[in-house]
Amino acid sequence: MAARASETDPVYCLARMNYARTTTDVVEPFGGPTDLTIYDGRRAALPGWETCGFELKRHASALDDWSDDAAIRDVHYAEMSAFAQRLTGCDHALVSGHIKRDPEQAAKHPDLGPIEFVHSDFAASYRDNMVEFYRTDANDVARARRLTIVQFWRNIGPAIMDRPIAFCDARTVPATDLRVLPVHNYAGGGGYFEALGVTEPRTRARHRWYAFPAMQHDEVVVFRTYDSDRVASGEPFWTPHSAFADPAVAPGKPSRRSIELRATCLFL
Repeated sequence: MAARASETDPVYCLARMNYARTTTDVVEPFGGPTDLTIYDGRRAALPGWETCGFELKRHASALDDWSDDAAIRDVHYAEMSAFAQRLTGCDHALVSGHIKRDPEQAAKHPDLGPIEFVHSDFAASYRDNMVEFYRTDANDVARARRLTIVQFWRNIGPAIMDRPIAFCDARTVPATDLRVLPVHNYAGGGGYFEALGVTEPRTRARHRWYAFPAMQHDEVVVFRTYDSDRVASGEPFWTPHSAFADPAVAPGKPSRRSIELRATCLFL
């Protein structure tokens, strides 16, 4: 039976989420908006990222200038690799890229704006993608007994924003609500991988959604998007998430500015 959140979890807001839909054999990201309750993750009784898929953590970076991509690569990658190792207990945590989402990035490519449909980033096939991506380091990646992807979402703009992010308790989303979503040439970078689109539940209260109001620069949400052990056991390795329109914030007043990094955690 799916885990249920406490009925006393405080409400953050009511918002619309775009779920996936299936037409014949095609999965489409947008199936129409669904009005949902989003709970306040800061005050909710959540069990932590290893259980529900996501967790708010305190993490101060040495960086204070998030416009400098070279400094992000030189300083922040190492910070988040070390943080991922502490969180997971893995032997190695590989960080190889980042995505900033803000109006300037969205103008370069629409994939770099806030993603406003319910998804989890990777399907069960993702280990093969990682072995290929790290083919020059494939000895460690290919021979790892376990491979886990943890991601980090950080607000680097104003605490109040027009398209914050919400996360769904993975325990409340069964595999039957998921559809493999092919992704080609993401943000113009080439390549192919399979993500997971999430279909609307039969009852709207089934999926339990949470957001963290007024996130500060020294906070991150850590969330799991792949775990080879969980793939093998049939447990949720996904963490559905989506940007949403905060009804209390007008579009662009102010716009969201965030950074995301992904750590490929290897257990040897």
